[in-house]
Amino acid sequence: MFIQTEETPNPAVLKFIPGREVMPTGTADFVDLEAAQVSPLAARLFAIDGVAGVFLGADFVSVTQSDGTEWHLLKPSVLGAIMEHFMSGEPVISNDTGEESHAPAIDEGDEELVEQIVELLDTRVRPAVAQDGGDIVFHGFKEGIVYLHMQGACSGCPSSSATLKMGIENMLRHYVPEVREVRQI
Repeated sequence: MFIQTEETPNPAVLKFIPGREVMPTGTADFVDLEAAQVSPLAARLFAIDGVAGVFLGADFVSVTQSDGTEWHLLKPSVLGAIMEHFMSGEPVISNDTGEESHAPAIDEGDEELVEQIVELLDTRVRPAVAQDGGDIVFHGFKEGIVYLHMQGACSGCPSSSATLKMGIENMLRHYVPEVREVRQI
């Protein structure tokens, strides 16, 4: 098994591409070992000293290092854990959880606008942030403000504010003039 690695715009996160499907649908973001108990893969990664976060995408795993950990020391252990997991035949997720289910906050009468916003995010934004080892989740649209949650490599990335304001906000305002602002939650 060959696992590719890619740097992400976030220096604390590396993207690992095992060459096979990781999550058949949705994504999963784990910030600690307790949350990772639903994922044998994430739990295995959190057992490695220096792992601070695990994000599972369609065909990649993004791993966040803890402060003070260096990638040249951490990377071989992460590669080994990912390889062991996929060779074991265990599922990536034990039960059918993935993306957190939530009811987006939207103003009454804005359903069509929200449909447009979500379609733009799904077709233009999510593929781009997935390339960088992350994801973006729509959480609501109220009074002209779009609320988004950045996950994986995008969470805590130094360039995430610029991505939100200069990229996503400008694009959404262009296609959906009712959008005034984009905020990260």
